[in-house]
Amino acid sequence: MFPLKDENPTRSRPVVTAALIAINLGIFFGSWLAGRLDELVNLYGMRPREILAGRELHTLLTSMFLHGGILHVVGNMWYLWIFGDNVEDVLGKRRFILFYVVCGLAASLVHAIANPSSQIPTIGASGAISGVLGAYLILYPWARVHTAVVFFYIIQIVAVPALFLIGFWFVLQVLSASFTWVLGVQSGVAYLAHVGGFIAGVLLIYPVWRRLKSRRYQYVIRWEW
Repeated sequence: MFPLKDENPTRSRPVVTAALIAINLGIFFGSWLAGRLDELVNLYGMRPREILAGRELHTLLTSMFLHGGILHVVGNMWYLWIFGDNVEDVLGKRRFILFYVVCGLAASLVHAIANPSSQIPTIGASGAISGVLGAYLILYPWARVHTAVVFFYIIQIVAVPALFLIGFWFVLQVLSASFTWVLGVQSGVAYLAHVGGFIAGVLLIYPVWRRLKSRRYQYVIRWEW
């Protein structure tokens, strides 16, 4: 299943979401065209062993803005574009930036703890974007998302609740992480980072959701009174 768009308008322009997308795309295509992509990955990718030893801590942040290929960066930015604007709309510009970075840091730390001896550089914004998905799921579980469902050679466009789409995605990440962990297989995808970022997003947005729910309830009571 691949999301195409959601039926969830925003009250404000998603300035931060658009800026994050522009930065990520700019860094990728700039380094790719300059022939420096591998160099930047080696310099600024996050290596779990170094992080747990207290070295190269800056790569926890820099790794979030590096991608290994066109499909990697475009796929991540597409998810951010669809789901990031509504989360930004609720949190506001500054808090959304902080939220995004904290989710990305949490994802990287989970990956590092799960792979303490790894010297393979980990890159990508998917950990932070997983946090955005977690927040969206809590805030808008019943928002309709137009999704392309591929079954062999048949592609069907259907509108499904975010709860179903994002929930299905999260279950896949958990199952994939479990299989690679149990079998001891090295994977090119940091599934545990996705799980960690998602859980961080849920935990961070939950108090905000509680306040919003309380305000709506108070408004209804006063209006009825």
